[in-house]
Amino acid sequence: MIIAIVSLGGLGLLFGGLLAFAARKFAVEVDPRVEMTQSYLPGANCGVCGYAGCAQYAEAVVAGGAPLNACTPGGSEVSKNIAGLLGMEAPAAEARLVAQLVCLGDCETAKDKAVYDGFRECKAALMFGGGVKACRFGCVGEGSCVRSCPVEAITMSKNGLPLINHKLCISCGKCKNVCPRQVIEMVSANMLYHVRCKSLDKGKQVRDICSRGCIACNLCAKECPVKAIRLENNLAIIDGLICNNCGTCVEVCPQKTIA
Repeated sequence: MIIAIVSLGGLGLLFGGLLAFAARKFAVEVDPRVEMTQSYLPGANCGVCGYAGCAQYAEAVVAGGAPLNACTPGGSEVSKNIAGLLGMEAPAAEARLVAQLVCLGDCETAKDKAVYDGFRECKAALMFGGGVKACRFGCVGEGSCVRSCPVEAITMSKNGLPLINHKLCISCGKCKNVCPRQVIEMVSANMLYHVRCKSLDKGKQVRDICSRGCIACNLCAKECPVKAIRLENNLAIIDGLICNNCGTCVEVCPQKTIA
């Protein structure tokens, strides 16, 4: 009994010593700047930087293989901190981007053409005759964007449209990428007003199926004091680089499409 205990103890010491030796022999040196860089990152692991997660991006940026401003959720503050750590010049600050729904066609304003009771996924719903909505450009309303958001910044309203909380949005763009109709865009957080429609149909067609759709009346473009709006393919488009957020377009829009 004693011999067995001693033998086991000896084997334990032997293997422990071997593991300690192996740990020292094959240890991979970690640049302390990698850990510091990772501490600056938001930890969302959203992948918008092009890497599998924050840890991989931290390694890449310290190694010089990734740009300092690739972390969109962290914004200019993160890139500034990383630049200071690495002794580099910080990139010019850019406006924060947020996800914006550009459709107002909910169950009260847009007409339906069918009833769908299948798998609650936007792409699946579109396979059923092009979706429920009569508008072929509008939000499908099955909430794929809600489920794609890693920070729960999107919820569905009782009227069937996603609601985006810009304070929670981390600019990862996953909701935009998953939307089959592309009615979610990444826009500057400084831009207050947006054309909330994607329809390219003519005015009469739009008016027949949606009470909030753009009818291409061109009033917003005519009244804009800085000429920031143009009409293209029956749809008003606001140039965010020119727009001064005066709100004139909101006041003159007969459909209340700009909001």
